[in-house]
Amino acid sequence: MVISRLNTARVLDLVRFIESCIAELRPFSRMTEEDFLSDKKNPPFVESYLRRALEAVFDAGRYILAKTSGAKEVEYKAVAKELGKKGIVTGEMSSALYLMAGYRNRMVHFYKEVTPEELHRIVVNNINGLERFNKETVAFIREYEKRVKEGQ
Repeated sequence: MVISRLNTARVLDLVRFIESCIAELRPFSRMTEEDFLSDKKNPPFVESYLRRALEAVFDAGRYILAKTSGAKEVEYKAVAKELGKKGIVTGEMSSALYLMAGYRNRMVHFYKEVTPEELHRIVVNNINGLERFNKETVAFIREYEKRVKEGQ
């Protein structure tokens, strides 16, 4: 069901933004914890780009849901679940997004508890989730554009 036309360029712009954040984070994902912690500027840099990437993920998800199904979810965990329920992303990605939403909330609301060590673990172990979101989102956009072109 299409509520109103999805501006795919808007979503793809967010995908590119997420890609730029990943590019900034990638060098840190290859660092040992010792190297990462050796420069006190590394954790806030990673935290900033990670938070910004997650904001873009959920902005894209919320926008897609609003335009394709009229969903007005504002809570990030609900967005994660709905993206999976609507088949916009896989169930596996939906579950990963649910965890990402929780971590985003931790960074924003419990920022004093976020440690440099956990930021290192996140960037080393979870950056691929952002890439997977982009791939699944682009696949959804391609399918959406195909359906629109065919008049469905």
